[in-house]
Amino acid sequence: MPTFSSPAMPRYVPLPLARALPLLAVALLAACRPAPTPPLGPEEQAAREFANVLPRDAPAARTTRTFELTAAPVTLPLLDGRSLAVWAYNGTVPGPTLRVRRGERLRVEFRNALPQPTTVHWHGVRLPNAMDGVPGVTQAPVPPGGTFVYEFVPKDAGTFWFHPHVRGSEQVERGLHGVLVVEDERPLPFDQDLVWVLDDWRLDASGAIDPAFNTRHDLAHDGRWGRDVTVNGRSDTRLFARPGARLRVRILNAANGRVFRLDLGGLPAQLLAVDGTYASRPISADGFELAPGNRVDLDVTIPANAGARSYAIGDRFVPRAPNALATVEVTSEPARPTPRFEVPRPRVPRWAGGLALPIRQTYRLDARVGGPFGIEWMFNGEAFRHEDASGHEHPTATLPLGAWSRLRFVNDSSRLHPIHLHGMFFRVIGRDGAFVDEPFLRDTALVHARETVDLAVVPLDEGRWMMHCHVLEHAEAGMMTLLDVVPPGQSPPAHRH
Repeated sequence: MPTFSSPAMPRYVPLPLARALPLLAVALLAACRPAPTPPLGPEEQAAREFANVLPRDAPAARTTRTFELTAAPVTLPLLDGRSLAVWAYNGTVPGPTLRVRRGERLRVEFRNALPQPTTVHWHGVRLPNAMDGVPGVTQAPVPPGGTFVYEFVPKDAGTFWFHPHVRGSEQVERGLHGVLVVEDERPLPFDQDLVWVLDDWRLDASGAIDPAFNTRHDLAHDGRWGRDVTVNGRSDTRLFARPGARLRVRILNAANGRVFRLDLGGLPAQLLAVDGTYASRPISADGFELAPGNRVDLDVTIPANAGARSYAIGDRFVPRAPNALATVEVTSEPARPTPRFEVPRPRVPRWAGGLALPIRQTYRLDARVGGPFGIEWMFNGEAFRHEDASGHEHPTATLPLGAWSRLRFVNDSSRLHPIHLHGMFFRVIGRDGAFVDEPFLRDTALVHARETVDLAVVPLDEGRWMMHCHVLEHAEAGMMTLLDVVPPGQSPPAHRH
């Protein structure tokens, strides 16, 4: 019988303790060292570039400012002083300018005394989704005689505005719009801080507001444009300032469809902010295109040697038909020293490589015959049904919270479309394939006829948000849709209304 023998086992010789401990420590460190972090992808790098540009959360409220706001019919002396039957907030057109400071809670006790349902949308304000004022999406419409309380802490300082989101093409045109100014915690020491609301009016033969809303003519063109142009409801607006004064002029375009191209008549002015957000560098305000819904804050310095001269402020969007807007009159008082202070110049992401990154969603803008007004305006061949807003279970895009997204708008029509996103700011990064270096964020961007516009956005607030054309006739005729903002990897929640 064969025999087997085991191989000789090596003899274990323990290392001296002094030599063993360093080797053991090296082994333990190697085991505990984290794995190398993979490099960030281009979209992650773009999102990181947006870090800390805007606050993610609202500041803790130190106090609450409460306002009563009533929408009701009223007759007012407007334009050149003639009596005009309008709908107004708190009996004025434009409505009141509500002022709070960042870090204060805004509480608005709203009452509807109109013959129609309505809501209040806080245009440009980053707020809780339930306070956004979109009927059938974030709240039920407020019926005639009804009330609703809007309450939120604004996240950002800036110039914003409020208006209805029910039958907006009629209710805004009749006069329902006001301004919300969220001041910095320490307001900048300008000599004057002013609000100018630009608007236009279409009147009938009797001198009343033309009651024909959403006509086929308006829908086939750039919405409703009126012949009478006003600043703060008047066609004779004058601003008086002494030499050396430094002014902050907050300008809002509240018109249904008209675009204004600012002609400052030689007045020295720089863009301080666009759509409520500070610009990262000073640029001239002259020639800026102000689409419906846009706001600009101008930093204006009256020359110390201006003497008793005047500056004619106008609009030249249609060169053959310019409009006078207002006059800045320099008084004959002695010049005063111009206030010296630094304005905020926050970092704004440039996203120079954004046009090389994937497009999350493309929207084609066009119209077709049909619908309740005879013409429908659409995103990607779909018209929004206002009467069935609660049935919109499937928004056209889902944007990951805190992630970078690129949206493209291809205007297949020959009309203007100012695109407004609720609940978020974005930056225009391209027009017709060419990179655009705007040193500011927006909530509304004008898309010209046959133009392609790319924008980049990092949404910071969850919710179901509206996106629409701010030519209000186009929006009323269907150019609206919904965007869901959800944490990455999650599905949108079921619709609430």
